[in-house]
Amino acid sequence: MGSPIPPGASARRLAPAPENVVAARRFVRSVLDGLAPDVVETAELLTGELVTNAVVHARTGIEVEAWTVEGQAHVRVSDHRPDHGLVPHVRHLYASTGRGLALVEELATSHGVHSGEDRKTVWFEVWPEAPAPPPSAWETVAPPGRTVTVTLNDVPYALYWAAQQQWEGLLRELLLARPGTSWTGVSPEDHAVAQDTSGMICASMTAAVEQETPDSSTLSLRVAFAADAAPRIATLRRVLDAADTAAQQESLLALPPLPHIRAFRHWLLDQITGQLLGGQPTSWTQVTGAPGANPTDLAPWDASEVEAALVPTVAADDTNRIVAVNDAASGLLGWPAHDLVGRPLTVLMPEHLRRRHVTAFTSLLLTGESRILGRPIPVPALHRDGRVVPIRLTIQTQEAIDGRTVFVAQLTMTTAPPAPPDTPGDVRPATRPVPGPVHLPTTTKKAKTLSTETAAPEWLSLFADTGMALTSTLDPEERLRRVCHVLTRNLADWCAADLVDEQGRLERVCVVHRDPHAPVSEAHLGTLPPASGATQSSLLRVVRGAGPLLVTDISPPDDPQSPLDARQRDLVRQLGASSAVVAPLRAESAVFGALTMVRTDAGRPFAKEDVPLIAELVRAVALGVDNARLHQHARSNAEHLQRALLPELPRADRLELAARYVPSSTTAEVGGDWYDAFTLPGGDIVLVIGDVSGHDLQAAVAMSTLRNMLRGIAVDRQEPPEEVLRRLDLASQTLNPQFTATCVYGLVKSDAHTTYLHYSSAGHLPPLLTTEEGGTRYLDAGRGLLIGMDPQLPRRSAWELLPPHSTLLFFTDGLIERRGESLDEAMSRLRRSTAALARAPLDVFCDELILRFGRDTTDDIALLALRPGPPA
Repeated sequence: MGSPIPPGASARRLAPAPENVVAARRFVRSVLDGLAPDVVETAELLTGELVTNAVVHARTGIEVEAWTVEGQAHVRVSDHRPDHGLVPHVRHLYASTGRGLALVEELATSHGVHSGEDRKTVWFEVWPEAPAPPPSAWETVAPPGRTVTVTLNDVPYALYWAAQQQWEGLLRELLLARPGTSWTGVSPEDHAVAQDTSGMICASMTAAVEQETPDSSTLSLRVAFAADAAPRIATLRRVLDAADTAAQQESLLALPPLPHIRAFRHWLLDQITGQLLGGQPTSWTQVTGAPGANPTDLAPWDASEVEAALVPTVAADDTNRIVAVNDAASGLLGWPAHDLVGRPLTVLMPEHLRRRHVTAFTSLLLTGESRILGRPIPVPALHRDGRVVPIRLTIQTQEAIDGRTVFVAQLTMTTAPPAPPDTPGDVRPATRPVPGPVHLPTTTKKAKTLSTETAAPEWLSLFADTGMALTSTLDPEERLRRVCHVLTRNLADWCAADLVDEQGRLERVCVVHRDPHAPVSEAHLGTLPPASGATQSSLLRVVRGAGPLLVTDISPPDDPQSPLDARQRDLVRQLGASSAVVAPLRAESAVFGALTMVRTDAGRPFAKEDVPLIAELVRAVALGVDNARLHQHARSNAEHLQRALLPELPRADRLELAARYVPSSTTAEVGGDWYDAFTLPGGDIVLVIGDVSGHDLQAAVAMSTLRNMLRGIAVDRQEPPEEVLRRLDLASQTLNPQFTATCVYGLVKSDAHTTYLHYSSAGHLPPLLTTEEGGTRYLDAGRGLLIGMDPQLPRRSAWELLPPHSTLLFFTDGLIERRGESLDEAMSRLRRSTAALARAPLDVFCDELILRFGRDTTDDIALLALRPGPPA
């Protein structure tokens, strides 16, 4: 354990108090005075780390010994808890705890630990111009007494490391904030138990991970814990919950956990406690109900995934700084990607939204509670040239393997203004580029990787044949069938492919056997039954983000716990399976299906060594199938159709116009809502808002036809609004008798002093007029039947004076209608909102209405606003 102590060695005994860390550093500096400055500074730093560990974890008297030998520094730090071993940590650049031993490993010339009967001693030596530090020489202490093995299925390792670091930070802050008191409701005794239990869990988890090779985004671990640890783990859970509350009240320097980290921590501690008391394991992928607790994608965040995405994507860290941008986002917002990285996220927001974002982001970090994570929010983004780009923003959190939480934002365009004539069109192919590899964290083992040098020739042939199957057709389901045929010729006896449909249901696309004449019952194909919360189905776990999973014990239960389990039992019995690998089909941070490969020969089962190669193979299959799915979507050109139908607003003296369109977040990207604005030959401005029944491509086509007919009728004779709507009704009944629609048609007549609105309504919600002083009134005169009901009935119109600086709002029902709320209540709510925004700039007025009313809408939203200026 190092050189013997010479007669001139010095020692200092210290109490386990935080302030004695400084005393220990000063003592070592005084003993080593005269050595090279870098040796003294390194020894002083390492002493501080080891004494801090002793104060936090041992909580006994501490003895520090130091001496010099021929220019070398020798230091020992001892405590009186030899049974409390060192807790090894995975090194993370952004970790707030667990750096002490890592620094000793990195900076000391040699180091080690010795545990005797009554003390534990950690020692190190620092030499001038020493060779590279040796590998770790720490010894750890196994849990004393009897142990119980706990099964933890589908643990997302990146989320586990983040949760561990976060709770260690909370425990450290509880110790250092107000030592010796119970101001948080946590007694010093309970805190000591929690600290020891945390170290025990970390050591046990690290030992379990060392036995695994992380081949996927999740690990299924068998972890040995002390059999009598359940009460101590319950104490740890209670202490951490109290620390959460203190952190939310800003009583600690540590931030509270985000919702998904808190949910994972609760699951982990409850699983350990429950199984120690005889309970059955529940996979993390079966957790439901908590925000972010059951993400489809459990993979760690990696910048290459952002860069490979086709959807405009921006990632920011917890300091609100941009850390990754893809080409789609930089093209949408007019910024080179390298110019955005490192900038604050607010650079992409209009000025009036920046303070709101900073307030919401700060609140999220301080409270751990979110109002927008995972929910699509319609907001405007700021183009580099100052233009506003309407988007729907969806933010998710992901844990990086270096310990950070990253906020990944996808920006989906809701409308697109006409591009300038010199702007090139969007010519990107409807395929996803291949993202780079994610480097998995390991402790003492090195992760296996696939390469042409190490892979057997049969594997290389399998990869080549699979690639040919993927490029032989553009149909995604047919691609899967052909891939399954290749896999059954080279890898498995049976292969099944499942896809997740738009409603989240599992659809079994194919079941393929090596023998093409082997019968496959039609009952195994088609939509699979839903799974109950009690299912332990490997397929369901994979679809929820786990895997690839190696299944060696697949004897089906006689009493299945859910209809899905029963369906799988019948299939396994027909296949005669002895082992299987179930792998996720994952693309664009989402699992869209699964491949199940089965072997029937018990003498040749799938082995653990097969899983990394299968994972890499299925990753390529997923990319090929997803590109085929993208090709199918691209053929519809739905988004381009919607963009083409949105008009460029006219310009007029004394009149300001603004419009917004937000498609439904739960249906197709096109629908029947529309707005229009154009100038007639006589100088009057036409304002139109309308809604064709339906929310699909047919409704969009009908809307386009109706809009174009209205434009032609309005320009042809320039008649009063009621006559324009009558003629439109007649044309619609003749050309599209199966559709009905609502519409408001208005003529804005303006001179140097006054502005009037002459309007007629066909069953649509009335326009809302808001004065500069905040007075509000719905313009409900001029009402008539829907378009498509009876073109022979007479229609009415009405006139309205529009005061200077007032705001006229045309809108569709998607803005205000919500399930469970009456229309009168919704319209009153809109009046209150416009009154509060009466003096806001018109763009801000529209943006705020979309923000307030557009969240979680199940319908399209269109709105058109006009504001007269002061008299000339």
